[in-house]
Amino acid sequence: MLAKDIIINTIPPIKPNESGEKALNWMDEFKVIHLPVVRGQEYLGLISDNVIYDQNDASAPLENMNIAYNRPFVYADSHIYEVMKIISELNLTLVPILDRMDNYVGCTTLSKITSIFTSSSSIAEPGAIIILDINKVDYSLAQIAQIIEGNDTKILSSYITSSPDSNKMEVTIKVNREHIGGVLQTLNRYDYIVKAYFSQTKMNDKLKDRYNLLMSYLNT
Repeated sequence: MLAKDIIINTIPPIKPNESGEKALNWMDEFKVIHLPVVRGQEYLGLISDNVIYDQNDASAPLENMNIAYNRPFVYADSHIYEVMKIISELNLTLVPILDRMDNYVGCTTLSKITSIFTSSSSIAEPGAIIILDINKVDYSLAQIAQIIEGNDTKILSSYITSSPDSNKMEVTIKVNREHIGGVLQTLNRYDYIVKAYFSQTKMNDKLKDRYNLLMSYLNT
């Protein structure tokens, strides 16, 4: 899925000759704290509610305010993962989308991304979640998949989180079965560290609350 496939047409960009007050009203209406500032098809940058609140007169046009715009964006042919990356790195609620001529073509939001992923089959299907703690040099999804599939279980989705200043990474895996005792035993036998697991059929009390919170968030 590409950025152009998730454009939201209901959120208009704000023009530089329009007021900060109008931008704040739109942010409130569309449940975001950012808006793209666009002149014609030229994307000038992204404005946040905090920047407007810092101005002396929110009723003044944006072009009359002393604003140095940040200019985050993705291209229309960028993969949805690139959209997720920029949202995460910059803590954005909205991402402007440009064509390869740098013309503004629309935007998408954090809530749109969340909606797409919560409605995906890998999340909707029943199953368990396994979190592995792995050294980066030892990571092999092929080997992990072989272990899991050897227990008559399929991987529905996976993702990695890591820090640049650490040699460790977390691998989060969603599988299609809730009974994962055999999978966990085999992972341990191959010296994989299971940091946590979430299953509706077998959880310790400490993980149960975390699982319920995760499921509630994913299905919001």
